[in-house]
Amino acid sequence: MAGSIRSSSDDDMAEAHEINVTPFIDVMLVLLIIFMVAAPLSTVDVPVNLPNAAAPPTERPDEPIIVSLQPDLTLSLGNGVVARETLAARLLAASGNKPDTRIFLRADTTVSYGALMDVMTLLRDGGFTQVALVGLEAAP
Repeated sequence: MAGSIRSSSDDDMAEAHEINVTPFIDVMLVLLIIFMVAAPLSTVDVPVNLPNAAAPPTERPDEPIIVSLQPDLTLSLGNGVVARETLAARLLAASGNKPDTRIFLRADTTVSYGALMDVMTLLRDGGFTQVALVGLEAAP
């Protein structure tokens, strides 16, 4: 004879021990739609002419390492001309093999942005990540 532990006077519906994921899926779909709409708005496609910044000058070290980019795209380390291939090695020698030394980068106003970025890429590939751009102080 088989017997039942459950009493017949209780509810006939059994308890469900499962998590209802329908509200979770609804919330995730709403968030997905919000992010799909907001993602294109976060990119900037408007061309602008950036203004000159009048930032206060920072402290200058006793012997700064200055790299200059001239209008004809020749590089100078201090007062001497340096080849692009030897720039990293010459900077390591000038900094005492310390790639965390701040490098001051000067560029002529006629130099294109792409040429300036090429020099910054050379500095980064040489291990120099602290690059300060030098400019003229704005008149008050």
